[in-house]
Amino acid sequence: MHFISERHLDDGVLEREFTLGGIPGILWTPASVSTPAPLILLGHPGGLRPMYPRLAGRARSSAASGFAAASIELPGAGSRPRLPEAEQARADLQAALAAGEPVAAEIVDRLVLPLVEQAVPEWQATLDALLALPEIRGPVGFSGGVIAIGIRLALREPRIKAAGLFAGSFVPRAMIDEARQVTIPLHILLQWDDEGNDRQLALDLFDAFGSREKTLQANMGGHAGVPPYAGEDAARFFARHLI
Repeated sequence: MHFISERHLDDGVLEREFTLGGIPGILWTPASVSTPAPLILLGHPGGLRPMYPRLAGRARSSAASGFAAASIELPGAGSRPRLPEAEQARADLQAALAAGEPVAAEIVDRLVLPLVEQAVPEWQATLDALLALPEIRGPVGFSGGVIAIGIRLALREPRIKAAGLFAGSFVPRAMIDEARQVTIPLHILLQWDDEGNDRQLALDLFDAFGSREKTLQANMGGHAGVPPYAGEDAARFFARHLI
């Protein structure tokens, strides 16, 4: 892990950009901590630059609760090389939505499954590097999307002890079986009127999760209409399980 910049935000949070094997990332650590901070990995659907305002807001909220937070750029997004197959699948998905047609399962598979296969090992390598830093410790949480990445990480990565997942992206049907094997505590956020989300699939996915503790928070409104108190509820969830 190579840190390439650092700055203190106005609330004292230390923000450091890094690269890891060509993967860009950002680490935020709380101000004035005397002991290593537990870590939350911030998932998101694309490039760091366009997502930065929302990521930084989530990171600063996490820091206020005593957590470090980190995020990396997804394969094929932002400054990373394009993935032609995924680009075509995304175009096919957008065409189906624009035409008011159902999105075929094979389009979702072409778009999401290769992304999961590449992104999850990258997140695990990032976790290795972050936990080697003296200011970071476990336990670790995962927060956000793409929810299919969160499912695979929750299943494959034992250092992740709790996950707050955003049900705002398409999920391959094959991953329902993986969800049944997930047993860590879960807090699922669903926007009821999300124009790009299959609500019934989100409900089926929640039902499939094998966790004994799982909460579904469904709010009225579209994809970008998440109410502020939803973040507060997620913060309390992580405080219960990571501190």
